[in-house]
Amino acid sequence: MPEHTTSARPQIVLGIDFGLRRIGLAVGDTLTRTARPLPALTVTHAGRLAESEWLHLARHIRECGASQIVVGCPYNVDGSAHGLTDAARAFARELQQRVSLPLHLEDERYSSLEATQALRERRESGRQRGRIERGQIDSAAAAVILERWLTQTT
Repeated sequence: MPEHTTSARPQIVLGIDFGLRRIGLAVGDTLTRTARPLPALTVTHAGRLAESEWLHLARHIRECGASQIVVGCPYNVDGSAHGLTDAARAFARELQQRVSLPLHLEDERYSSLEATQALRERRESGRQRGRIERGQIDSAAAAVILERWLTQTT
């Protein structure tokens, strides 16, 4: 998978927080280096996407106009491989084969904690109503992962 690359022209990038039950999605761009969450994708077969789920993900990629993809790769606090590291890498490899776009892996340590805290702050400030759903956390984590990558690419 290629290293961080940017071009002179701004690009749309899709961020992904891989999970066994849900895949968090976010979209951002290389100009503003910000990302916003999209609705999470539910996975029906514990980490193995059904063909319809791959098609749904490909549709998201097309609709947002992504020219690159960033997938969060989980590691333990000490930097060693996490229980989901191999599954996230396998997902990334298959995704890259299916969509033929540059794909980058980004360390996702603490992204869910950071996302949960940000969502709680939004709720406490009144900018968000109701309870925080797990899919919202996954997609907010995808935005955190993507913004980390975007800030490191320039």
